Amino acid sequence: MQRDAQRHVYEHMSPKLYRTCKRYLKKEEEIEEVLADAFYTIFTKMDQLKENGAFEAWTRKITVNHCLYQLKRNVNFNLYLEDTKFHIQPESPEKTPLEEEDLLKLLERIPEGCKTIFNLFVIEGYGHKEIAVMLNITEGTSKSQLNAAKTKLKDLVNQLYYQKAK
Repeated sequence: MQRDAQRHVYEHMSPKLYRTCKRYLKKEEEIEEVLADAFYTIFTKMDQLKENGAFEAWTRKITVNHCLYQLKRNVNFNLYLEDTKFHIQPESPEKTPLEEEDLLKLLERIPEGCKTIFNLFVIEGYGHKEIAVMLNITEGTSKSQLNAAKTKLKDLVNQLYYQKAK
């Protein structure tokens, strides 16, 4: 019976948690590995869930933590946007209105540190103090990276979606 319940949870939650991983990680192999690790944690720590109604948020938090662990091995969160090379590839001039999926694609174009902090603050709802603790950075670095991410996203949106073709 427990295997059937686990299979049901996996089938229901894996698409949602996959999208969460995709917001943080680029490589498919990393996404799959982190997702597998997250489900292992979910299934082995199920007894730690205090409220059944909070299951989805609890699983997302576990998944985000696994993504952050993966990122911390490879990303310098103290690296600022000005320190990175950034090239914008032109898009086709005929664009439809900006959709959520378009924003997620634009997020893939900004440096990992900015993207991670943007995801944690804007999408996951963490505060700068929590982000600083999670990533072992200062609150000021978190705020600076968020500001850099917003600025770069705004520039990308303006250049790729709202600038008229000449």
